[in-house]
Amino acid sequence: MDKKLGKLKNVRFGWGGYDGCQFGLSLMIEGDAWEVGDFRGAWGIDRPENAKWTEDDRRNDLVDVALFLRDTLKAAKKMHVEELNGVPVEAMFDGQRLKSWRVLTEVL
Repeated sequence: MDKKLGKLKNVRFGWGGYDGCQFGLSLMIEGDAWEVGDFRGAWGIDRPENAKWTEDDRRNDLVDVALFLRDTLKAAKKMHVEELNGVPVEAMFDGQRLKSWRVLTEVL
């Protein structure tokens, strides 16, 4: 695991994810000479008959996103999604793959 320091950028809640067909939290994390995206959400499209996910799965995913956003706002000492832009974070990578990130509460 490789730890990198960066900041949140372009944080928004709405349509995004795979081909813009999902609904949830989209953001970019940028550091010195690197940038990576993260999306947390659920399918926003009507459920196809042959889908492997259920409406309960979608609801559970959206609840998870809401709780994640609540916890992130609390850690960053912010009230609204757009206020997260510029918040310092620590990102964990496995090679070039983002594994996790957290708000750097130590510097706030």
